[in-house]
Amino acid sequence: MTSKTFFLFGARGTGKSTWLEKQFFTQNPFWIDLLDPDQEDRYLRNPKALELDLLDRINKNQYPDWVIIDEVQKAPKLLDVVHRLIEKEKLKFVLTGSSARKLKRGHANLLGGRALVYALFPFSYHELGEHFDLDFVLNWGSLPEVINAKNDREKIAILRSYTQTYLKEEVLIEQLIRQLVPFKNFLEIAAQMNAQRLNYEKIASQIGVDNKTVQNYFEILEETYLGTKLSAYHQSIRKSQLLAPKFYWFDTGIKRFLTGEIHSKLVKNTFSYGLEFETFMINEIIKLNTYKELDYRLSYLQTKNGSEIDLILTRGKETIALEIKSSLKIDEKEVRAFEAMAKDLPGPKKLYYVSQDPHSVQLGQAHCIFWQQFLDILEKL
Repeated sequence: MTSKTFFLFGARGTGKSTWLEKQFFTQNPFWIDLLDPDQEDRYLRNPKALELDLLDRINKNQYPDWVIIDEVQKAPKLLDVVHRLIEKEKLKFVLTGSSARKLKRGHANLLGGRALVYALFPFSYHELGEHFDLDFVLNWGSLPEVINAKNDREKIAILRSYTQTYLKEEVLIEQLIRQLVPFKNFLEIAAQMNAQRLNYEKIASQIGVDNKTVQNYFEILEETYLGTKLSAYHQSIRKSQLLAPKFYWFDTGIKRFLTGEIHSKLVKNTFSYGLEFETFMINEIIKLNTYKELDYRLSYLQTKNGSEIDLILTRGKETIALEIKSSLKIDEKEVRAFEAMAKDLPGPKKLYYVSQDPHSVQLGQAHCIFWQQFLDILEKL
């Protein structure tokens, strides 16, 4: 664990507070929870109260090892005080939030490089370990509350509460949007567009707003860690931004609730099952790339004839192409087609055809491996 002040961002319900409680249980923390209305009101009205509280403790020889401010975006002016206390008193802070968007838009003090930035996601395959169940995660997602739910009815209630209370109301309360109705309609369409190329104009016409509003809505989802936009691959980053991106929701359970699919169990060897498996794999790779600080740039490849490679990982001159299949058996024709598409990629590259077939085999340039094996390889980099 770092010994330096840091931000910890992540969507609500990913377990930030629980993680902090476990990590800092023995660290003598001074804890401020801005989800508590009384604490939020106090520090929002008088940010300097933070400094007075901490100086009072220091004067009583109760110097805290860490100061934790949960959901700091609710009182962004506290960051000016935090900055001063880091400089004057050498205090260490943990600053959590569900988004940096409100902080950035409000020109909040982001501590000018004095703080590291980390992110937390729903449980990953590696975190769940022996408790991991692929079918469960594809159907229900991996938010901690859902993982710990007693039955299906409780899982659905948790997902309903999440989408209604957070996605549709709290985003409005945080002043990230001005009107709730078009955003509510957008969420349902955005869930239907999961793992597909985005057509902003079409989505805009469906919900009665302009293209820029739709682009802004997707930016909100990204900046609140509710999903990731995957750019189309191009050697020129500028040119890649001109091509249609794809969007992946951060959690299959949330996505399936928004589309109304949550009441039906996924069936293997169907199109829907394949899309959820692809979403799961993309999210696992995003988590590893973030947690392990691998610094890969993620994109997808769209060929001239409209075919696609699911994921391209690039880092310097290193390129990894990934084709993701939920099938239980390697399809040699698909592997050959994947290999042919990858010829558009420049320079040396590694090709991985990832599926649920437990048998590993080399077909031409493509490494055909079990999905867990690929994640284990990436986790150990």
